[in-house]
Amino acid sequence: MPSFDIVSEYDSHEANNAVDQANREVTTRFDFKGSGATYELKDDTVTMSAGSEFQLQQMLDILQMKLTKRGIDISCMEINEPKTTGRTAQQIIELKQGIESLLAKKIVKLVKDKKLKVQAAIQGEKVRVTGNKRDDLQQVIQMLKAENFEMPLQFNNFRD
Repeated sequence: MPSFDIVSEYDSHEANNAVDQANREVTTRFDFKGSGATYELKDDTVTMSAGSEFQLQQMLDILQMKLTKRGIDISCMEINEPKTTGRTAQQIIELKQGIESLLAKKIVKLVKDKKLKVQAAIQGEKVRVTGNKRDDLQQVIQMLKAENFEMPLQFNNFRD
């Protein structure tokens, strides 16, 4: 029975490369000279440090550009408010992976409302869709690509 998984993930190696590139750009830009502006990636969290909130906004633009060039959808970013303490400002950005339960339920409901001969089941942080025909599964993929979710979705593990 054909099936596929709906997941939301990003390549952590590419994210690491994007943060490294953004660090390099910040150290070479004239407007950041001597400001001590840096990016730091730990697990799924990017911490930006700079002299002011204005510089943080510029750093955020640089980071988004580098992530996009590396093939990471920036809609997986959860941007927290900047915090200013004395001479430095910090901002924490979380890179989200996995489908949250509310979004998974919404996806399952959309698939069931389409009235195709497929079944959608939540399995942890992914949704597995199974059906008798490959064409039905491809219709589900097209329908989900047309929808606008707050998380980027990938379709993998397609089996016949």
